[in-house]
Amino acid sequence: MNYYLATPAPETIDLGFVQLGWFKVLILGIVQGITELLPISSTAHMRIVPSLLGWPDPGSAFSAAMQMASLGAVLSYFWKDIKSLVGGTVRAIADRNYQSRDFQLTLGLIIGTFPLGILGLLLKKTLNAPNSPMRGLVVIGVACIVMSLLLALAELRGTRERGFGKLTLKDGLLVGIAQALALIPGVSRSGSTLTAGLFLGMERETAAKFSFLLGLPAVTLAGAIELHALFKAGLDANGWFVLMVGLASASISAFLAIYGLLKYLENQSTWIFVWYRLAIGLFLIFGSLQGFLH
Repeated sequence: MNYYLATPAPETIDLGFVQLGWFKVLILGIVQGITELLPISSTAHMRIVPSLLGWPDPGSAFSAAMQMASLGAVLSYFWKDIKSLVGGTVRAIADRNYQSRDFQLTLGLIIGTFPLGILGLLLKKTLNAPNSPMRGLVVIGVACIVMSLLLALAELRGTRERGFGKLTLKDGLLVGIAQALALIPGVSRSGSTLTAGLFLGMERETAAKFSFLLGLPAVTLAGAIELHALFKAGLDANGWFVLMVGLASASISAFLAIYGLLKYLENQSTWIFVWYRLAIGLFLIFGSLQGFLH
């Protein structure tokens, strides 16, 4: 999952998804929605699935625009939590109670976005360029393997003693730094933040929930910027229709992914994701070297 927090020049935008047509984009939207919010790297799957099916890469613009689907899914699923958190923060500011848990947590979620924004500005040209070397299969494969090992270590070392009520501003900053690593294709924003949360002693379900909420500012900003960039690039009516089909299918699958992940983590560990990511990483590298993945 990649974030682009600065508007790219129109000539650098990869509009490969338009040539795929609505049906293929519908399929890719489902894949994107599921893998975007699970700790398994949507970028890896958006390279594997089109390659195996003989389809061209839909491009980084498609992946970035699909973040709006994730935004809709997270907002709808956690609406009560978000409403409570915002309300508590407003009351804390009105009462000048800056030690309030709601205020501290909201501030942490906002500050946690800064590392991603700064690094995104520094890497914007490389990240948005068509056929970017950072989207190479070997790069993505290595990132998947490294993150699988880190998640395994977090699973082994994490105490899992901290619930959502014990999270602080410091958690937002530290997990936010981990979130910035998601700019590297294959790392996965949900994967890096979930891993960081486990290292910080969070319960598995709490780490996942915090990961989703932490992504809201970045997803909102990056998705809006990408849609604006597509508008400036002169995307025609057919292109917008194809994009909307992808957004619709991704929104539904993303909502189901949130529900499934949180239910799973109530009683299960993250080891299934460790082994899956390791397998995906090895498959990408092997496929690239053997030439059957392009």
